[in-house]
This record gives sequence, C-alpha cells and structure tokens, in this order.
Amino acid sequence: MTYTTEMTHASNFLAQQGDTWRAINPEFVVRMRLQNRFKTGLDIAQYTADIMRRDMQGYDDDASQYTQSLGCWHGFIGQQKMISVKKHFGTTKGRYLYLSGWMVAAMRSEFGPLPDQSMHEKTSVPALIEELYTFLKQADARELNHLFKELDGARQEGDHVKERAVQKRIDEFETHVVPIIADIDAGFGNEEATYLLAKKMIEAGACCIQIENQVSDAKQCGHQDGKVTVPHEDFLAKINAVRYAFMELGIENGIIVARTDSLGAGLTQKIPVSQFAGDLADQYNAFIDGEEVTDVASLATGDMVIRQGDKLIKPTRLPNGLVKFKVNTGEDRVVLDCITSLQNGADLLWIETEKPHVEQIAGMVNRIREVVPNAKLVYNNSPSFNWTLNFRQQVFDAWQEQGRDLSSYHRENLMSQQYDDSELAQVADEKIRCFQQDASKQAGIFHHLITLPTYHTAALSTDNLAKDYFGTQGMLAYVEGVQRQEIRQSLASVKHQDMSGSNIGDDHKEYFSGNQALKASGHNNTMNQFS
Repeated sequence: MTYTTEMTHASNFLAQQGDTWRAINPEFVVRMRLQNRFKTGLDIAQYTADIMRRDMQGYDDDASQYTQSLGCWHGFIGQQKMISVKKHFGTTKGRYLYLSGWMVAAMRSEFGPLPDQSMHEKTSVPALIEELYTFLKQADARELNHLFKELDGARQEGDHVKERAVQKRIDEFETHVVPIIADIDAGFGNEEATYLLAKKMIEAGACCIQIENQVSDAKQCGHQDGKVTVPHEDFLAKINAVRYAFMELGIENGIIVARTDSLGAGLTQKIPVSQFAGDLADQYNAFIDGEEVTDVASLATGDMVIRQGDKLIKPTRLPNGLVKFKVNTGEDRVVLDCITSLQNGADLLWIETEKPHVEQIAGMVNRIREVVPNAKLVYNNSPSFNWTLNFRQQVFDAWQEQGRDLSSYHRENLMSQQYDDSELAQVADEKIRCFQQDASKQAGIFHHLITLPTYHTAALSTDNLAKDYFGTQGMLAYVEGVQRQEIRQSLASVKHQDMSGSNIGDDHKEYFSGNQALKASGHNNTMNQFS
C-alpha cells in the first residue's frame, strides 16, 4: 500500500461516517497508521520470522551471507543500534538484536545485579522484548515524522518534484523492527513452565527463542564452571514446548535455537532410563564415568549400578549426588546433542565453546553435517573470551609449527602492551577482524552475536566521562567527548527531545486540537541550537 492509496482508503471511509467525524483528517490518520505498522507483538513475531527464514535460506545458498547481532539490555540501546545501522549502511538487512539472559540478570532484575543462574524474574524477559520493540517502533515514528515534515515543506514550496521524491521515500520506508534472538535460559522450570514463558516471549514479538540443555535449577553461565546438563529426552520436551507455543499463537515458522553446553559441562543430574540398547538414554549413559563392578559385595549402602555396554559400573558421584561424565567426552556429547536436537524440531544450533577457534568449531560442525547436511550455528562471540590473548597465542602456535623464530615473544605474556605494535599482534588482529567471515565459511555459522557488548561499552564510556568530568576537564569532558562527537557524527541522540518523541507529540496535539495546541517545539526550544 502506498501513501496515496492509504489516503484514498481513509478518505472514503471517513466520508461514510457522516458529519460527526468531520474533525478527523484522513491524512493524519494515514500518518499515524504508517508510524505504527505493527499493531501487536504477534505481528512483529510473524514479520521477523519471515525475515529470519529468508536469511537462513540465503546463508544455505551462500555462506558469505551470514547475519549479526549485538546484545542489549534496554530498549534505547537497541533503538540506537538500529538507527546507527540504517544511517551507516542504508538497510537493516542481516542485522538483528540479541536479548541476553546474562544481561537481564545483571541489569534488569528487581533483586539488583544477579549472576547468570536463572535467578531473575522470568517476566523480565518478555518485558524486555516488548520494551525493545516499543523503542524500535518509536524510531520508525520519529524518522517518518521527519519525512512528513519534508513532505509538508515541499508542498508549501510548490515543489512537486521534491514532493514526489519524499513520498517515494515514505512508500519505500524500511522499518527499524528486526528479529530478536531471545534467550530463555534453560526454560525456567519444567516443560510447562518453558511453554508458558515462551508464549509470553512470542506475544511480545520474539520470532526466535534460544534454549540450553542445562538443568534449569542448577543453570550456570556458559563460561563458568559447574555446568550440569540434562538427558536428551528432557531437553527435547522443552523444544517441543517452545514449538507448541509458536504453533498455538500462529507463528508456524518460528525459530528454535538449541544450545548445548556439553563441551564445558562435566556433570549430569539424572541417569535416564534406557528402553533398549542404543537408544538416546543408552547413548547418554555411555558417557557416564564410573568404576567397573565385578563383585556386588563390594557395593556400599546407597551405591548405584548401571550397565554400560558389557559391564556394570558404579557411577562417579559427587557429595551432592551429581554424576560425572568421563573426561574428554565433551566434543562427542556436543555432536550427539546437536544431531539429536536438529532431528527433533530445532532449527539452529548454538555450541558454547571455551575459546573462539575456527578449526575447533568446524571440527564439530563437520561431524554434525555428516548426519544433517544443512546444520548451521548461532555463535557467541563472547566478551568472556580474551580475544587479544587467544588470537595472539593462535598465531604464536601456528608460527611455532612453521619453525619461525619466536625468541622475541613469550607465549604466556602476549597480552602485554609491549607486543601491540609487533608483527604477531598485527596478524592476530587481522584474524580477529576476519573471524566472523572465516567461521561462517568454514564452520557453518549463520549468525554471529556478541552477548553483552553494551554492558562493557556503558562501563567504558562512563569511566572515561567520570574520570575527566570530575577531574580537571570539568564541562569540557562532556562537550568534547560526548556532545561534540554526537554533532560531528550526526547522532540523532544529540536532539534528545526529538529522540524521545517531543516532535511526534506536538504533531499529535495539532491533529487533536488544531490551532489550540500548545506545542513544545517553538522558537524558545533550545534544541533549535542543533541544526
């Protein structure tokens, strides 16, 4: 629908209502509708699911067409990201937002800052999704508001060429609303709890839900120790719960990301019941560590025994009852987890690793693709990795294998600033720069995200401002480091009243009250200092 056809429709409808609706201007109706094209969260979920499915197919056709996102903890941060993306690249294509459970726990809980252990209120997750989309829709309204002002100006000037050009930009307007990959942790309870929360997330606009195979009440951050995984049957029940939630709400192409933490998890809470040799439970139990039992009399009170292949073993248990997996089985468990998830309803995989290493990821993905050829990943480019040290060590190891002279480098001290200008550091930085495109080409990564970048950017920028403002620079610290940079880089936020919706509100007042409207954007508004 174009601006003109929408005008015709609104005018015809209002004409049918008689004289009592004479105060309603059809053009104002059209503008308000265009500024709010998504009426419900389900409208957003369907729109973004369609986008993400097209992007997944595009990646299958061409691995260079990977997608990216940045994690955010507030609607304003998400809004500013997408405004920036549109400003610099002209389109939001291939760029999403990530809702990080870590940041919800650390930044959004009513308990205050919490660790990433599913301790925060589950309602804070759908609340943040709704908040993000509220801010993205407001970004649409603001940008369209500016276009409407341009259109009115062109008409007042009698410039029909400009009028048609602006109207074309309105007709072709690209929304700031993009897919959000939303973290549901381990489901916040049993499969019914997972279903109920998934519904709330989808109703808020989520088209993609990421769920992990840890025990819900023992959940740990993927980059911490003490992770405990669940048997496949338990995890698949939660995948089913999420799929039912999507189907119930009519988002039939909703996306499920199945995350495995098995690479770093050495414990299980349950020993599943096997129905026959080689079933999923039997395959899971084959990884359990234990001591072979040759004499039942050797068992103590409370000991348990399971059959593992041709022998009986007494599983190795911790004092809290958790059962240990055999050492060096993490990668095999990851591969089984991923294949099983894809064969039972998941769309994408997430393998939580301990370092960003293309060859390591590719090694696992290639094994998965022997069974599921189109398997592809969402990958966490985590701030928990020391990227500088990791890649400098990767280059060091590669050069060592090549027999290069490394006498001027100390592997364990490569993070030192003394190496920043070295050849090794420059090669490592280039590998970091190319990591996403290399990993997408070689290791099946469809989507790259950084889980909590804006946690760190907020801390860094605040530290810099506080250091100088409360130091000798005073007001110059803000002017030089913030406001002047906003002006030079054309950030919309410099006009913070406009960014927060003041001009939109003025227009609405004029729609509703006509010439009686008391508007804020007059001559004395100090925002006029920013042309």
